Amino acid sequence: MRLTADGATPTSRLVLVKDLETDDGHAFELARPLFLAAGDRISFDRAGLVVLRADGQRSSPAGSWSTRCGPGARRLQRDPRP
Repeated sequence: MRLTADGATPTSRLVLVKDLETDDGHAFELARPLFLAAGDRISFDRAGLVVLRADGQRSSPAGSWSTRCGPGARRLQRDPRP
């Protein structure tokens, strides 16, 4: 399923997410799967994924960036956060 990560477009249904790929060959791999409910919105910032819940809560699930540009693609360094 294709999700729009612009922070404004809500998800249309319940979705289980394990990783999110961008159009430029990168992916954000979540530390553990995440359920997005209908109405939740997602976006990316420097540190990673930001989830804006339909009830107004905001969270940043743990995960790391990687590249998906072909065999042997290097992993990008994770932004260290507490």
